Amino acid sequence: MAKSLYEVLGVSKNASPDELKKAYRKLVREVHPDRNPGNEERFKEVQGAYDVLSDPEKRKQYDRFGSADGQPGPTAGTTFDFGDFDLGDIFGGIFNRGGGGRQQPQRGQRGNDVEVEVRVSFEDALQGVQTTVPVQLELACHTCHGTGAAPGTAPIVCPKCNGSGVVATSQGLFALQQPCPQCHGMGSIVQTPCPTCHGTGRERRTKRYTVKIPAGVKDGTRIKLKGKGEAGYGGAAAGDLYVVTRVEPSKIYERRGDDLVVTVPVSFPTAALGGTVEAPTPGGAVSLKIPAGTEDGKLLRIKGRGAPRLKGDGQGDVLARVRIEVPKKMNKKQRELLEELGKTI
Repeated sequence: MAKSLYEVLGVSKNASPDELKKAYRKLVREVHPDRNPGNEERFKEVQGAYDVLSDPEKRKQYDRFGSADGQPGPTAGTTFDFGDFDLGDIFGGIFNRGGGGRQQPQRGQRGNDVEVEVRVSFEDALQGVQTTVPVQLELACHTCHGTGAAPGTAPIVCPKCNGSGVVATSQGLFALQQPCPQCHGMGSIVQTPCPTCHGTGRERRTKRYTVKIPAGVKDGTRIKLKGKGEAGYGGAAAGDLYVVTRVEPSKIYERRGDDLVVTVPVSFPTAALGGTVEAPTPGGAVSLKIPAGTEDGKLLRIKGRGAPRLKGDGQGDVLARVRIEVPKKMNKKQRELLEELGKTI
């Protein structure tokens, strides 16, 4: 019985994207032709399974239409491409129109999106910073430029599908299209594989991208770099790169959205009688008015001195949390005055 794509990768049908990626990377290291010559077919099988299951829409189609009329579902080499047939294809098979139905060629597959994390200090997150991010990617082979063919040669048109990349398969009353088993949906065949990528047209390399981190990013903010992900197949567009910011905590501020909370020490007399104190903000210390009778823990707002807003103009606020300082040591006069005050309250 043919293996399902999940069985090819050795994962359950409920595997998360991270579990799929870990299983794929482990298998690629094990079966890569550079390590184990002769494993080209197994290597392509693993790649084909991951290409389908790592794409949310293709995985959804595979899970839904993995079988038809009780027939075994598609495997890594026979995955149905439900984006490339319509009612014309179905009724063309029913009425045996001899090719009169519309038949679109197999299109190249877009490259996978990639996500990386970058750590930034709390201060850089508020001010914005430019940084360099190293990313490991599946890119077009530098030797064959993505063709998969050895230098001086070129792929030939697949004789089975005549370059369309798909073949019609009868499933009971229906005629469904699926990737050509001979060229695996590429429409061409590499007779002399590239010595670097062994015919895959791809290789894993590390690229470094300069990323502008905008002012005001939060922990977990995702920055999209369009077209900087993994290379596509068959000339298709590359995926996107998502840079996720991991902001280091501040020793001074607690962030609440675009607002910053800071603790400000206030003496007991100032809290009782009112006055002003210096309060820190990212833009420098400011004078903060303390109303008479301020209680410990009260938040006083300093407008427009918080974190920059990513969406919209301006900044959040600084919320100064009053922390009333109680003197640990008092001289005789201070103690007498405090005792006298206690008698009047």
